[in-house]
Amino acid sequence: MNMVAEALFTVAATANGGHRRPLIMGILNVTPDSFSDGGRWTTEATVSRQAEQMLHDGADIIDIGGESTRPFAPAVTAEAELARVLPAIRAVRRLHASIPISVDTTKAVVAREALAAGASIINDISALRLDPAMPGLAAQGDWPVIIMHMQGTPADMQINPQYDDVVTDIKAMLASRIEELVTAGITRERLIVDPGIGFGKTLFHNLEIIRRLDEFRTLGQPLLVGHSRKSFIGKLLDDLPVNQRDLPSAVISALCVLKGADIIRVHDVQATAQAIKVTLACQSSGETGT
Repeated sequence: MNMVAEALFTVAATANGGHRRPLIMGILNVTPDSFSDGGRWTTEATVSRQAEQMLHDGADIIDIGGESTRPFAPAVTAEAELARVLPAIRAVRRLHASIPISVDTTKAVVAREALAAGASIINDISALRLDPAMPGLAAQGDWPVIIMHMQGTPADMQINPQYDDVVTDIKAMLASRIEELVTAGITRERLIVDPGIGFGKTLFHNLEIIRRLDEFRTLGQPLLVGHSRKSFIGKLLDDLPVNQRDLPSAVISALCVLKGADIIRVHDVQATAQAIKVTLACQSSGETGT
């Protein structure tokens, strides 16, 4: 296991009752059309400034994505995606020699080039399903691999998502996919699971995932949650616009900490770091009497 994986899994292996601090993954979208910050971080200078700010605010991981995965987003070519993510990865790596960088992609060729450029984690919203070459690539190294649940694809996932029981169904899919990927040669200790809030889910589904998040701990893998600024927050709060969703996102981050999340993926790193610090302080104070 490489140093990045070892660090991630050392944190994740500690029981939540021990009040270890979850890791914060800062989102750095280098796309022109992402739902929250599309077009803001598309030059080396802006990428460097944003990454530096996130590191200052407490990011443990920088997640770089070059293709929007919002509902109904158009697909982009591997060439276009590489032209966006490779300069960004190199810019972040120049800022910090060892900060874990995850590449948010479903394409094996993009993941391969990103890893060669300095990325150290694969983050695939399709759980390595959309590109048949992705499991084989992931099996070749010792990088942590994030597998997310998604019903459908970004092109159709929000048309009419349905489940018998959303948490039970997602757990079953993730459990099955873990076994498939282990069979494909990816060691179990490298797999991180993400229930995929907002990816083929209604408002009710998303709230139910958060309410029952601790049930995903039974999968035995580190647990990542990505809820930041998503549309269900806007729907819950009378169509609250995207640029005003950081406070409710931080509240949800705190709830996810209490439910056992190991990695929190967010846009506003500072607010999340503060929410986590207060949450853990309240937990430990109640137990120690200090």
